[in-house]
Amino acid sequence: MAEDVQHTVSRGASAESVAATTLQRAGYRIVERNYRCNAGELDIVAYDDAVLAFVEVRSRADDSHGNAAEMVDRRKQRRVSRVAACYLEDRRPLATHMRFDVVAITGGDVQLIKDAWRL
Repeated sequence: MAEDVQHTVSRGASAESVAATTLQRAGYRIVERNYRCNAGELDIVAYDDAVLAFVEVRSRADDSHGNAAEMVDRRKQRRVSRVAACYLEDRRPLATHMRFDVVAITGGDVQLIKDAWRL
């Protein structure tokens, strides 16, 4: 059981590194990774020009059970939105424009979805 947990943590960290590289190549400037508060965790917080993006990273080994982007359901969106509110209160960034993005990694396919959902 402990091996399964370690493998999951390792795979998640690897996916976040791939996502960070993808975002940087797309011109994002990463501000913070793995921000935590009582409401949960934000995978990546980054600026895309003047827009502050809260980026959720999801990964799946393959598409046999669907695309990784499908894992970001309404429940996950609400949780990320609550954590983003904590982040705004805690860090007080100067950004006036914000959005929620997703980096979905399915097998070797990496997909950046800008403005994935709105409040």
